[in-house]
Amino acid sequence: MNMTRWLIGLVLAATGALAEDLAVEKILTPPPPATPRINGPTVFGVRPYVPFLYTITATGVRPMKFAVENLPVGLNLDTNTGRITGKLGQDGEFKVTLKAENTKGKAEKKLRIVCGAKICLTPPLGWNSWNCWATAVDQDKVLRSARAMITSGLKDHGWSFINIDDSWQGVRGGLFGGIQGNEKFPDMKKLADEIHALGLKVGIYSTPWITSYAKFCGGSSENADGTWTGALRDQKFRKHGKYSFAVADAKQWAAWGFDYLKYDWNPNDLKHVKEMSDALTATGRDIVYSLSNSAPFANAGDLAQLANCWRTTGDIVDFWDHSDQGWGYSVSEIGFSQDRWEPFTGPGHWNDPDMLVVGHVGWGPQLHATHLTRDEQYAHISLWCLLSAPLLIGCDIEKLDAFTLSLLSNDEVLALDQDALGKQAMRVATLGPVDILLKELDDGGHALGFFNRGGQEYTAEFNKLSKLHLGGKQKVRDLWRQQDLPDTNGKLSVKVPAHGVVLLKLASTK
Repeated sequence: MNMTRWLIGLVLAATGALAEDLAVEKILTPPPPATPRINGPTVFGVRPYVPFLYTITATGVRPMKFAVENLPVGLNLDTNTGRITGKLGQDGEFKVTLKAENTKGKAEKKLRIVCGAKICLTPPLGWNSWNCWATAVDQDKVLRSARAMITSGLKDHGWSFINIDDSWQGVRGGLFGGIQGNEKFPDMKKLADEIHALGLKVGIYSTPWITSYAKFCGGSSENADGTWTGALRDQKFRKHGKYSFAVADAKQWAAWGFDYLKYDWNPNDLKHVKEMSDALTATGRDIVYSLSNSAPFANAGDLAQLANCWRTTGDIVDFWDHSDQGWGYSVSEIGFSQDRWEPFTGPGHWNDPDMLVVGHVGWGPQLHATHLTRDEQYAHISLWCLLSAPLLIGCDIEKLDAFTLSLLSNDEVLALDQDALGKQAMRVATLGPVDILLKELDDGGHALGFFNRGGQEYTAEFNKLSKLHLGGKQKVRDLWRQQDLPDTNGKLSVKVPAHGVVLLKLASTK
């Protein structure tokens, strides 16, 4: 987190210079302390004999030194960066203690490293290029975004992936006959290496079709040699070709060092899902496998065995209601229609309601501030975290304003998304315009989200905690403000703004 930005803002606000602006921005997230605070998940999955890359993420003043207690054989720690690398040679679960120290204090956090068949044991957190740059993306913009992940402080809160979407593709070639980068991406290996050197991971995009949505080279061809030219940029070539190059492409991405694949077509048929799943596993590199878009619900059980994430919807747009826009799906349309997918989510396999639409977005060079109000943005982030959704920032992170940064850097809110139990929240009650969602947590606590879908502020009097197995005295925590509230004994009264949220954590006092 950029502590200087926060301190300047607070000082100016105290003098009245920014009081009005801060009130309008409705910043709820408090600044992190100067002492170390280790963030991120409490569990991490890796396959045996594959390259291990995990960076300890912590807020607090720098310089900071890192240590790990009980680090298993085969792994090594860079004490200056907190980066853990190496390989594990056997299946098993390793319980380690992460440590961070600066001039202000010390911090510790437990982490379970699970070496086995599953990866992606918590939903991915990162950035994707499409919702701001679309086809205007290039290698320089991606690298600048990776650097902005560092300078903004977002990396210290657990954001780790920098993902390139459609339009990087050139033609086939190289050692494996895989798709090569076009003129906008002249050196993919160098780009991946530079992003890894920052302690981040890097993702790429493809499709099993001949031609991608953005009219670039896809993963199949009508020609045995994979020939693709601009003449194929036609709607009719959004289809599967006679010859598949899934194995060649997967080998190329692994050789470049990619850690994430967005594989995009509609419908996501199981034949091509499995083909790429097998190809990625065979590379000997852990590559998160994310399917897009509009996965058929009938295939959900199979997708959970083959992929790490799958889009449950079409493309999201930065509006609250469907009536506000003419294409795509609004935040409320998507967010409140996920209940049926709940049985298929869990460690290693996640329902994906699409990317975040906060900050400056635009699907091309001309960006605009999101059409969501401040309260709608709080609801958007809260809902996605309760759903245990992959969180992919879609805005230009070089130009984060203070409000957007506060949305993306609340560690107690992000912890709901990264909870090791991996439960998706479910709607458990409705009071007038307020939907109440409940999420079970790994520590035995529960998160409750009160979402006001109406156009006016509403006070929700909820007196049925015992029916949710939350009877007896409960500690209550306001997660956005990171403040304890008075204990409750079966009743809650919350004032929820229009299209807004009150996000609470309850923990038994027993």
